Amino acid sequence: MTERDTDIEFDFFEEPETREASRPDRPPGVRTGGPRPPIRTPQGFTPLLRLVGLIAFAIVIVLLLVYAIEGCQSSSKHAKYANYMSKVSQIASNSHSIGIRLTSLLGQPGVKASDVQSKLAGLARDEQQDVDAARAIDPPGRLRDEHSRLIDALQYRYSGIVGIADSLRQALSKKNLAAAQAGAVLEAPAQRLLASDVVWDDSFKDPSKQVLRDQGVGDVRVPDSNFVQDPDFFTVAGLGAVVTRLRGANVSPTAGGLHGTNVVSTKALPKGIELSTSQRLPVPASTSLGFAVTVEDSGDSAEVNIPVTLTITNGSKNIVKHQTIAFIDKKAQTTVTFRNIQLDPSFFGSQSTTVKVLVKPVPNEKTITNNSAEYPVIFSLQ
Repeated sequence: MTERDTDIEFDFFEEPETREASRPDRPPGVRTGGPRPPIRTPQGFTPLLRLVGLIAFAIVIVLLLVYAIEGCQSSSKHAKYANYMSKVSQIASNSHSIGIRLTSLLGQPGVKASDVQSKLAGLARDEQQDVDAARAIDPPGRLRDEHSRLIDALQYRYSGIVGIADSLRQALSKKNLAAAQAGAVLEAPAQRLLASDVVWDDSFKDPSKQVLRDQGVGDVRVPDSNFVQDPDFFTVAGLGAVVTRLRGANVSPTAGGLHGTNVVSTKALPKGIELSTSQRLPVPASTSLGFAVTVEDSGDSAEVNIPVTLTITNGSKNIVKHQTIAFIDKKAQTTVTFRNIQLDPSFFGSQSTTVKVLVKPVPNEKTITNNSAEYPVIFSLQ
């Protein structure tokens, strides 16, 4: 190898030193340069928030719709039951009126038997119209059974009127039939009238109230309908007097002789508690509260159209009820019943409450001290 060859330098294996930009040292906590760039929300988090918001909004809308629908349904339910009871109320009022007209017709003096028969037929037609009207009503589903019992009550009234008309015709045709026997003939169909009130109350009115409470519409009023105002009128004695009068016999009081009536007893219903004039007795009060007053004809003549008044007083408030004894035979007893008595709250627990009974003196009655009675009582909630 020549000297020239040895002078060759293999410096291509040597690289110059790499110079990195020197970073000046800075004290801790001292920022240099421009402001720090804002922290960015992780990609994909913002759409998730929007989705959650939309879901919450949708839930609120659904809840509002549910509440609105429930409110509409509740309003619709109330309107449905109220509309039904409104229709029934009209029928109940019509039937109640027919009952009053029936008693007035049978107790009316001076009317001919043929006129009574004609008017009875008219009353039967009117009651049949009530039956037809009830059948035409489409009741709410949960009141179908109760509505069927309502129709039953109206049918009892129709058949009772028809039965009384038929029985009256038979009784009048048998001249030798005694008044008591004639009254018994009429009493059988008259019992259907009494039964109709029981069916209305026990099988329609009370169960309907329970259904309305269960459905959340307990404020809807269920109508009452009492066909018989005075149950004692439709007894053997009362109906026998009707037959006697229509036969043309004299049922007016006889002239001369002893005339008079007296109060025999007074009982609180429905338990039949006999009241005392000398001792204050407790009387349980309920919606069925009533009083049965027994009156005796203590004279020598039959008497007619005797007013009887019952007064309940506590010193500040009075409840006054009236009844009339259409006919009572000499030495006989009859009972008049006072019902539909609604006590004011002030009567309960009062130690000053009394029940007073007054039988109006009949013509030519001399002794009237036994025509009235006063009973101290104390009412309590049953």
